[in-house]
Amino acid sequence: MSDSQSTPAIQKLRQMREQARAGGGAERVARQHERGKLTARERLDLLLDENSFHELGMFVTHRTREFGMDKQRFLGDGVVTGYGTINGRLVYVYSQDFTVLGGSLGRAHADKIVSLLQMAMKNGAPVIGLNDSGGARIQEGVVSLGGYADIFLQNTLASGVIPQLSAILGPCAGGAVYSPAITDFIVMVHGSSHMFVTGPDVVKTVTHEDLTFDELGGAQVHSAKSGLAHFATKSEGEALAVLRTLLGYLPQNNMDDPPTVPCEDDPLRTDPALDTIVPDNPNQPYDMREVLRRVLDDGTFFEVHELYGQNIMVGFGRLNGRTVGIVAQQPMVLAGVLDNDASIKGARFVRFCDCFNIPIVTFEDVPGFMPGLVQEHGGIIRNGAKLLYAYCEATVPKLTVITRKAYGGAYDVMSSKHIRGDINLAWPSAEIAVMGPDGAVNIIFRREINEAEDPVARKAELVAEYREQFANPYVAASWGYIDDVIEPRDTRPRLISALEMLQNKRDENPPKKHGNIPL
Repeated sequence: MSDSQSTPAIQKLRQMREQARAGGGAERVARQHERGKLTARERLDLLLDENSFHELGMFVTHRTREFGMDKQRFLGDGVVTGYGTINGRLVYVYSQDFTVLGGSLGRAHADKIVSLLQMAMKNGAPVIGLNDSGGARIQEGVVSLGGYADIFLQNTLASGVIPQLSAILGPCAGGAVYSPAITDFIVMVHGSSHMFVTGPDVVKTVTHEDLTFDELGGAQVHSAKSGLAHFATKSEGEALAVLRTLLGYLPQNNMDDPPTVPCEDDPLRTDPALDTIVPDNPNQPYDMREVLRRVLDDGTFFEVHELYGQNIMVGFGRLNGRTVGIVAQQPMVLAGVLDNDASIKGARFVRFCDCFNIPIVTFEDVPGFMPGLVQEHGGIIRNGAKLLYAYCEATVPKLTVITRKAYGGAYDVMSSKHIRGDINLAWPSAEIAVMGPDGAVNIIFRREINEAEDPVARKAELVAEYREQFANPYVAASWGYIDDVIEPRDTRPRLISALEMLQNKRDENPPKKHGNIPL
């Protein structure tokens, strides 16, 4: 039936749909494009599989009359909500429309997001929020604040049940920041994304600091300094592509296993280059990324939090097609030591993997926890305990490979056998001890060194003896703390075999409401 033959009711429906799709109108859409930003619907077109989006709540409008709002009613009320697919898998999405009242959140706007989150929970599928909003709709007052709180509650209830992903594609200020902050992963865009509790004008008034939007809460700040953002991209298109890739590693919900993809990389493949990747000099760094590249399927490591706490790396990869979460020291940065940022970063990632049944593979080369006044006053005990707690609590399969150093309390923390590590392997280059040979000799043989005719030479002898006796994996292996010492070239097939062996693992924690992680 052509448009001219359609009934008046159908024609009205079509007109209303077009009105809703127009957002705030051509002029405001043009302004959005001038800022280098896409519209809410253009973003969904890039994020979702072609023609898969089904909108819900298109005709919702606010009910406010004060401040002339009765003359500013827009269908959808500034947020596009619905469901679609990414690589054929169901996802729920909401996309805030900055062309409609600045994307501000009022009661109706909030109700649409809350309804979507509840539906996602009932159906066990991920939620993706595309945030671009001026914040609370001032004209609605406390009703707007109540709407935010309702969203926060649903985010919290959904945490650990379904994956929640956030993209910040414009301003996100005040109370608006706490919904993304509760979600599992945040993507920001350089130059156009901003997150802060109070904006530059308020900061200048209160603290007299004169800051730009980027300096206060831009993508670089939150991806490298605060750790709030997990990814920082150059464009919106890249940000949406990151979300698509990320979802490919995740299960639909906490009852599902993560997806398995066909693997053409030989599961029995060995790599002789790994045998010589660890330098003979224990103080010389090497790039742990190269180890991961040689072990994981197709050399692909999808890194999370790349710019934050760089002495530890976290992210996703696959072993024989199965998703695994990777936690790995990076000897190229601060010798891979555990400091405040690295501990927090690792703990958050380990807990996410445990929520969603993703096995954790740890590559360990850690000289210990970072000493010093700044670290102690910054909470290294409390923050280190977070990482310890996360590993202890995790019941998913946990595999550990000690490539070189595993000293002191950091040895315990990094998925050791003592905290329910399932399979713990070591390379022949592994050094497992209370501390490094130099420090140990200084404590144990202090008097003998001081009284020696040649203290320097005597210390060198004692260090060599200590290294020969303790800086190796075999003492730990003799106690059963290491399951096997392997040739580095065999790391990939040994991990794949262990994962297959552990695929039906069942473990549980004592019944309780929840633990009290040292936040």
